[in-house]
Amino acid sequence: MALSIHRTSNIDPHQVRGKRPFRWPSLLYSALVLGSYIMMNDAPSASSITEKPRMWMTVGEQRFAITLTDNAAARAFVTLLPLTLEMSDLNSNEKYASLPGALPCKASKPGTVHAGDLMLYGTDTLVVFYSTFKSKYAYTRLGRVDDTANLAQVLGRHAVKVTFSQN
Repeated sequence: MALSIHRTSNIDPHQVRGKRPFRWPSLLYSALVLGSYIMMNDAPSASSITEKPRMWMTVGEQRFAITLTDNAAARAFVTLLPLTLEMSDLNSNEKYASLPGALPCKASKPGTVHAGDLMLYGTDTLVVFYSTFKSKYAYTRLGRVDDTANLAQVLGRHAVKVTFSQN
């Protein structure tokens, strides 16, 4: 069976200068390229997104993510990792342990200490708070436990072995 094409015009489109038939695929391709260009240039680049530094605190089988503070003390603490400490209880609201060495400190009085705060007392005492309370003492902030839902229960009111790591 032969296919026949009927022209409705006597003008040959190939003979008309400067005019070309409209082509949907070319238009669609151009729109996709332009859209991709706009999306890529409006979206933040990978280098412009700064991730908050993280570490982990493990107590028994429970693992807690900690977001670190951007300061010299936190950066120095990370160089000690992985680190396992036997942490003692104090005042039924915190765990503390001596670090193997002194860290840089810039202490301030927070007024209220919050459950989940990871602090440095003096230059070499690491403190993890599991209760919120008013305090007159000065600390250097190292970071904060992201999710404190089970923190008090897991740390308890007795000495515990705590491991701090980057992964």
